[in-house]
Amino acid sequence: MKQKFDVTGMSCAACSAAVERAVNKLEGVDAAQVNLLANSMQVEYDEAAVTETDICAAVEKAGYGASPVVPAGKAAPTKAAPAGEDPAEAELRGMKKRLAVSLAFLVPLMYVSMGHMMGLPLPAFFHGREGAVTFALTQFLLVLPIMYVNRKFYAVGFKSLWRRSPNMDSLIALGSAAAVVYGLFALYRIGWGLGTGDMELVDRYRMDLYFESAGTILTLITLGKFLEARAKGRTGAAIRALMDLAPDTALVLRDGVETEIPAEEVAVGDTVVIKPGMRIPVDGTVLTGLSSVDESAVTGESIPAEKAPGARVIAASINRSGSFTFRAEKVGGDTTLAQIIALVQDAGATKAPIAKLADKVSGVFVPVVIAIALVAFGVWLALGQTMEFALARAISVLVISCPCALGLATPVAIMVGTGKGARLGILYKNAEALENAHKIDTVVLDKTGTITEGKPAVTDLLPAPSVDKTELLRVAAALEKPSEHPLAEAILTAAGDMPLPEAERFEALPGRGVRAFVNGREHLAGNLRLMEEQGVDAAWAASEAERLAKEGKTPLYFAAEGKLLGLVAAADPVKPTSAAAIGELQAMGLKVIMLTGDNARTAEAIRAKLGIEQVVAEVLPQDKEAQVRALQQQGRRVAMVGDGINDAPALTRADVGVAIGAGTDVAIDSADVVLMKSDLWDLVNALRLSRATIRNIRENLFWAFFYNSIGIPVAAGALYGFGLVLNPMLGAAAMSLSSVCVVSNALRLNFFKPKQAGASGLPQNNEPCAQSAQPKGEPVMTEKTIHIEGMACGHCTARVEKALAEVPGVASVKADLEGKCAKVTLNAPVEDAVLTATVTDAGYEVTGIE
Repeated sequence: MKQKFDVTGMSCAACSAAVERAVNKLEGVDAAQVNLLANSMQVEYDEAAVTETDICAAVEKAGYGASPVVPAGKAAPTKAAPAGEDPAEAELRGMKKRLAVSLAFLVPLMYVSMGHMMGLPLPAFFHGREGAVTFALTQFLLVLPIMYVNRKFYAVGFKSLWRRSPNMDSLIALGSAAAVVYGLFALYRIGWGLGTGDMELVDRYRMDLYFESAGTILTLITLGKFLEARAKGRTGAAIRALMDLAPDTALVLRDGVETEIPAEEVAVGDTVVIKPGMRIPVDGTVLTGLSSVDESAVTGESIPAEKAPGARVIAASINRSGSFTFRAEKVGGDTTLAQIIALVQDAGATKAPIAKLADKVSGVFVPVVIAIALVAFGVWLALGQTMEFALARAISVLVISCPCALGLATPVAIMVGTGKGARLGILYKNAEALENAHKIDTVVLDKTGTITEGKPAVTDLLPAPSVDKTELLRVAAALEKPSEHPLAEAILTAAGDMPLPEAERFEALPGRGVRAFVNGREHLAGNLRLMEEQGVDAAWAASEAERLAKEGKTPLYFAAEGKLLGLVAAADPVKPTSAAAIGELQAMGLKVIMLTGDNARTAEAIRAKLGIEQVVAEVLPQDKEAQVRALQQQGRRVAMVGDGINDAPALTRADVGVAIGAGTDVAIDSADVVLMKSDLWDLVNALRLSRATIRNIRENLFWAFFYNSIGIPVAAGALYGFGLVLNPMLGAAAMSLSSVCVVSNALRLNFFKPKQAGASGLPQNNEPCAQSAQPKGEPVMTEKTIHIEGMACGHCTARVEKALAEVPGVASVKADLEGKCAKVTLNAPVEDAVLTATVTDAGYEVTGIE
């Protein structure tokens, strides 16, 4: 079983290491991972051997608090505030008060202790040997409130030290307490000197009190923790932004009446009413109405999606125009939005393999620092230095060392990286997936539904010399209407609203085609073998069929009364951004391989068209996993991209499994990364974001190790021979700055810029508009080329295609980004002015129509 726990009382990597050690020691616990950033722990354990209570008890025994978390899936995300206050917000507000009180007393403390050094006036009773006790006692009284408001450092630090698991609080408590204790010692020595008349003793201890050092250390550490907490709060901005997308209420039909209810009360099967401008509360299927829905907040797709009866709608998307009703199918924690939030949270709660080094160091860091401080103290005393000098070196070592920077180096970058990915429609299921993605050197792509649309479409109409093209399409659609052939739907889609004659006495001829009577005449549709069997002369079409087959298209022959009517070719069209994505992946130094169950000729045509390095055709579903395994045995790091049930074993086998968001639930469950937009181009950005995140983590780890490896020796007095010693107050400031730097560096990932499709300069379509080949035969459908300025990416071409496709009389549209044009096929007359106005309304400029 896997369970998440909230953990309280942690302040640094040493704390998280102590909690992990305590829980991992329990019998029955397989693995425990603590996230310092989120103050959480994820534990995999055997319920028969250990319970949640045992785990919480182990954490409490280590000196911290723990409580199990209710799984996110139990409730829907909502903007409504939960009962009670957010612990993180309460802690931040408390830290702000502590900082204000600390500063209020630190300013007069510094004035009293150091004002005279800067020529600032002090009352006469603070001056000279006579005022030595007043001078020292005033500083002691001013530092007491600072110590009191920051007593958490002592309560947690000394308790952890007592339990032999010292942490950052232990270092601060030891350092500041040592300074105060020494100050009290100095105060007593001053009193003794005044009582015995030893004025030399008074003069020596009057200027070596260290009360101001203790106050400054505590205040600067609190300031650093406050800035760090504020910065850490921004790392969860992506999750909070996602949760804010969920509407508070929903409009449902109850007994025929529209009723507004809280969104979390929507039940499966409810009929939900959506009006213009409303956010969709749950996932479901449209029942009635037509509309345009903006799903960009969830999928990252900027172009609104058209919704008609039967279309799926996603929670948190916005209804732009029109009204509709839909049946609620996924509610609460089952909605797409809730699952995205859960994935991002889980990814942030896990640890990347790169964090293991920091964890190992953190586990021994604080004890080693304490040992170094003691050694420095003893060595300087042995070398003849004063107690004050030796104590200052020990305190400097304690307060400059920063286990926080080590502990935060990885989780903050992971949290920000996964959150940024979620906003782009790229979901990493865990930190390991985010890290592994940057190591990939080979990308294996499933063809159908990944590279291609996964839905056949008519690509060529080649009528016989004496046959009308429209008539060929009409007859083909009539013959295929009752057929179950995979290409039948493509032909019917191409025919659109064209009136079709009835096909009578329909007969399927397995392996060859179909036969039926249309308008009283016998018609045939099928392959060349059927034509030859029926004595149809198809010699003139053989070369065309061969050409189409080489292009990866499937030609179908159509005949009437023993005479060939023509050829209709169909193919699974390549997605608009696939060519650019494959080219970009190769430019990134990755080997791209396509796997497909298609025949070798079709696969080779796709390979040549897209410039793919290698293709493996005629692969059975069960063999895809074997192909991935074979690549791994060659030492390659493989990412497998797929969308079907048959891709699930290969997705699981791969180093990184990537599921196309429109794919099956099985494929998504088996994958490590999910591309919500079903766009292969997002794989490019997923890999780039992974590389950027790991680069950021390495920068953080370098800074943390570099800072400590340089700062600790300097604080211990390693450069004393060069006249350089570190004041404890500067050490405290440096410690605070190091943690803030690490968190701030991780926040830079929020500025990651996704590369846009088409930026590589590769064409979005197979051929430029001006070079499109015309099918043979007398064209009946009119073709026009619209020259367009302003298209800058794949979204632009899609927007132009969508706008033109809605114009009555437009049969098909193909926009070409590189050619700066759109090729329109018309099945009815359409004025150029109408086409121009349509493109202009879409936001682009028409420079000419041919």
